[in-house]
Amino acid sequence: MAEGGAGAPSITAVLKGGPLDGRRIETEVVQGRPPGTIDARGDDGTAMRYCLVEWTQSGPTAEYEFLYLV
Repeated sequence: MAEGGAGAPSITAVLKGGPLDGRRIETEVVQGRPPGTIDARGDDGTAMRYCLVEWTQSGPTAEYEFLYLV
């Protein structure tokens, strides 16, 4: 896992589907695991919610599927 801004562990979230399909963003891990959901902002400031595809992912990246606009 990569180190985030203030020394917190992070992963690269790979976004699938929705307006941000194919983008990668850094997100902090929660209790040593990728968070179940993340909110991401589009270029126009619109917030979108993505959900972890599988709980058993490992390595420096995790895949997230588009859920809905926030």
